[in-house]
Amino acid sequence: MHAEQGQKIKKILVANRGEIAVRVIRACRDLGIGSVAVYSDADRAALHVRYADEAIHIGPPPPRESYLLAEKIIAAAKKTGADAIHPGYGFLSERSFFAQMCADEGIIFIGPPPKAIDLMGDKQTARETVKKNGVKVVPGTEPGESDENLLRIAPSFGFPVLIKATAGGGGKGMRAVYREEDLAEALASARREAESAFGNGDVYIEKLLVGARHIEFQILADQHGNTIHLGERECSIQRRHQKLVEESPSVVMDVDLREKMGKMAVAAAESCGYVNAGTIECLVDKDLNYYFLEMNTRLQVEHPVTELVTGVDLVKEQIRIARGRRMGPTESFLHPKGHAIECRINAEDPYNGFIPSTGKISTLLVPTGPGVRVDSGVYSGYEITPYYDSMIAKLICWGEDRGEALLRMRRALEEYTIMGVKHNIPFHQNLMSSFSFMAGKFDTKWVEDHFSMTTYEEDPSEQELETAAIAATLFAHRQRQLASQVVTKGERDTSNWKWVGRWERMHR
Repeated sequence: MHAEQGQKIKKILVANRGEIAVRVIRACRDLGIGSVAVYSDADRAALHVRYADEAIHIGPPPPRESYLLAEKIIAAAKKTGADAIHPGYGFLSERSFFAQMCADEGIIFIGPPPKAIDLMGDKQTARETVKKNGVKVVPGTEPGESDENLLRIAPSFGFPVLIKATAGGGGKGMRAVYREEDLAEALASARREAESAFGNGDVYIEKLLVGARHIEFQILADQHGNTIHLGERECSIQRRHQKLVEESPSVVMDVDLREKMGKMAVAAAESCGYVNAGTIECLVDKDLNYYFLEMNTRLQVEHPVTELVTGVDLVKEQIRIARGRRMGPTESFLHPKGHAIECRINAEDPYNGFIPSTGKISTLLVPTGPGVRVDSGVYSGYEITPYYDSMIAKLICWGEDRGEALLRMRRALEEYTIMGVKHNIPFHQNLMSSFSFMAGKFDTKWVEDHFSMTTYEEDPSEQELETAAIAATLFAHRQRQLASQVVTKGERDTSNWKWVGRWERMHR
């Protein structure tokens, strides 16, 4: 169901969890709209549950028994009187049947219409749809090919090739294949993973562009025929097809290329009658040739970088469009300013293959200050469970230019303290000090092929080694100081200020 022009939304159920649920609930507060949180057994004490006006339990921790059960989400909306549902990202956000269920129940789905999700949510169908409208795509196979045909056709593209699941995202069901003899096994593996992750084992094959950059365009489209883009995001810092860092604008973009790719992105969105917020993802090769990759028919994890450079609140715009109103921004009034960088802060060990870490966050000190934004769904004492993705927060820094944004990010990462679980902040600190990253010389394979947590980009001098040793000693000393400042309830009831005062009087 899409709202008629000017229809009022009084209460929104957020069909998600974690930081994106908190983000949507905050937008509801800003707009004076009631909010409903849903939660599993594992999320009873979650931040989104605390922030919402109402909360309703939907089942056990596994997503297939809670957040992925459309019937439970719809029932929760009806029980609480919610007249709209925001799906966030992941879970049910790109399931056309869920959007249709909302329409059938008279509930506004804050997202695109079911038909657009069907056309663009399936990567292979999306490719065929935009090709009919003259949009250039990466060379690849036709939809519905058998493994026998895929094995026969793939060598014609020349290796390496990329196997991709037609459904879902997040790197699931994707395999890069560099030799023909590895193709059959990779196909079987990709199908198994796609079936497990999305309930759909369909895959296709496309040419793997070596040295390409991953650049995406943010799209907004309303029900009045207006479709615009809000500039690009650079998403090339990835590991196993999982994005780690995003920034806007891209260092390789110029005015002419931005205009051409922006027009392509708008044409791709219009080809399926798209409405609401979406993202056109592209690959740009070494010669700055660009190709349509896929469309994400939802809000992206990395949407804050676009918000910081444009000043547009994308979640508010989603709600505005869902109400049937014209979108607020127009291309003629958009004047992006500065540069924004986002680091995904995950509970995982960058020194041990990025293995996810679980446990209770014992201490959490979040960075603040000019140009710093943190979107998070955790707090001190929060339990990181194995049931959901490992994201703790998104740290976003803005500056007048890329240099200032980088310096602010370095400062913010240094201030960010998380104890109790392993996290990838050290990875981001190393990355922000990398000469290649600072120079903008990277592609989608750079992290895997050239970046290491344990080695330098070039052989360090004796002075650099000595400096590193001093820095490591100072860091260890500071960590001990921080640890000594943590007061557990029941240990003592005297503040640190009083202890400092007593210590000073004793040494006069």
